[in-house]
Amino acid sequence: MVFSSLTFLFLFLPLLYLFVFLSPAPRWRNGVLIVFSLIFYAWGEPVWVLAMLFSTAANYVFALLIERSGSAARRKLFLVLGIVTSICFLFYFKYAAFLLGTVTGLLGLENPLSAPKLPIGISFYTFQILTYTVDVYRGKERALHNPLRLLLYISCFPQLIAGPIVQYGDIAAQLEERAICPEDFGDGMQRFCFGLGKKVLLANICGAALEALPLAGRGAQMSLAGAWLAALLYTLQLYFDFSAYSDMAIGLGRTLGFRYKENFNYPYISSSVTEFWRRWHISLGSFFRDYVYIPLGGNRRGTGRTILNMLIVWSLTGLWHGASWNFVLWGAYYGVLLILERFVLKTALDRLPRLLRMLLTFAVVMVGWVIFYYTDAAALGEHLRALIGLGAAGRLPLTDGVTLGVLRQYTLFPLLALLLSLPVFPAAEKLLARVGKLGQLVRLLCAVAVFAASVLFLVGQSYNPFIYFRF
Repeated sequence: MVFSSLTFLFLFLPLLYLFVFLSPAPRWRNGVLIVFSLIFYAWGEPVWVLAMLFSTAANYVFALLIERSGSAARRKLFLVLGIVTSICFLFYFKYAAFLLGTVTGLLGLENPLSAPKLPIGISFYTFQILTYTVDVYRGKERALHNPLRLLLYISCFPQLIAGPIVQYGDIAAQLEERAICPEDFGDGMQRFCFGLGKKVLLANICGAALEALPLAGRGAQMSLAGAWLAALLYTLQLYFDFSAYSDMAIGLGRTLGFRYKENFNYPYISSSVTEFWRRWHISLGSFFRDYVYIPLGGNRRGTGRTILNMLIVWSLTGLWHGASWNFVLWGAYYGVLLILERFVLKTALDRLPRLLRMLLTFAVVMVGWVIFYYTDAAALGEHLRALIGLGAAGRLPLTDGVTLGVLRQYTLFPLLALLLSLPVFPAAEKLLARVGKLGQLVRLLCAVAVFAASVLFLVGQSYNPFIYFRF
């Protein structure tokens, strides 16, 4: 089940709120939320609920053993067992076939293991489980004695499938006690409506335009303009798709009394790659910083060790997104860029005007998303060459008929989408805040209009995937 589906909007969500608000006590609300979250996850893949339940139960037990153990060695043993239990599921479903295929390919053998179907959201909920067990080991949090409270943390449906990655310490108190007030419910629903609009009215249309282009690997020749237009459309589609899910998750969480941290902060206004990664998928960056980079030593052990730690983190970041060599390359691409920016180019880049740095960063990010898009190495090479006007037979044409047709069909939509990826909404909200009650009414009416338009589009749309579901 996805947020941008009529079943979710007009069946699941109304029933959830009906049962939540009819619940006589907060603990009953937690029970209702657990039941609905499990239904939400099991809607398309009922068998994989068992994997999530087993991993949750195992870490519940290991966290209790960590807290009750007197010796450091036993505490570390139970920590390792908790981590290994969760990582084994992730490794089997996501990486085993890829790594075995790589080894057998090098040896000239046939891969005996076919990739199993990947449980939706396994990368997200695995990381959340790990934050709980590690925080108990570090003494930052107490182990939960009520297993249902841990299950609620892991399975809570707003952030279960595609994040944000909610660290246990951020909502530990809210799992026990939280309030749902009318103001929070209204603000959360408006946030959800605007997120739904970003997904349906922006991401989906960018995706449809992208699919109409002659992309690499499809047989048709690309042009220079077509290559860059495809890169731009995918850059915008990915942002609106993923940030929309985060907006909807944060909004739904707020209607239920949870306060999730922001996951995006207008990354395409960044003037450096470092700034971009402080604004993009903030929860993933925070996880790798707190649970990988800092434990490895961070930047406290000299330049050489810092570079090694950065390469490890970015290799893992690439692999986290998928078991394919393009994701490994994508992680290495950003690892090298961040190292160069930090240790070699920082002084030179700081001397450039901010607008020029923003444009350079945006171009670098678009190239990165091209690497991210293609799992086929030949197609990736074809598109990268097309970005500089080169093809298999020499120079590519400046444009082509299909690209011009897409531009005619969608007219100024790519430019409008690019504009809306910039912080125009916060600027509009500041203006509305100045007029008090009238501004609140205008914001509410806009949310209703966006919701209505989104529903109309959903009725007639067949293209409606969430890209990050496959990670």
